[in-house]
Amino acid sequence: MSPGADVVDAAVVVAWGGAAVRALAAAREPLDRVNVFPVADSDTGTNMYLTLLDAVRALPAGGAPGSVAGDLLVRLARGALVGARGNSGVILSEYLRGLALELAERPVVPGDALAAGLDRAARTARGAVARPAPGTILTAADAAARAALTA
Repeated sequence: MSPGADVVDAAVVVAWGGAAVRALAAAREPLDRVNVFPVADSDTGTNMYLTLLDAVRALPAGGAPGSVAGDLLVRLARGALVGARGNSGVILSEYLRGLALELAERPVVPGDALAAGLDRAARTARGAVARPAPGTILTAADAAARAALTA
């Protein structure tokens, strides 16, 4: 895939997973400090990081040669579910599940399908929370989905 390609393939899924783990590793302490909902237990960043780390560990070793994007998204979702830590980890695993449900059948994911996947991911994560509150990760997921759908 060329850098400007409007397609997510298996290599992009693997690269995204690794980059997301690194980003959460760097952000986990600041996220822990601002964690006040639903309980100020200061573990949201850590729980999301550990959940995503387990999700990425569920991917095949060696960069997934011969894999397709949808299959890898399903593996990420299953790994996140098995490794979910705390409320934030469960919400993250539900987000990844929604993404996988929308895109599971796709060997590559064009931009419009990715936007639909992000929308379903946001709705799936929101549906997993009994009393969603504004200003949480659910709000960020909704905003990302809206931006993707209008891009």
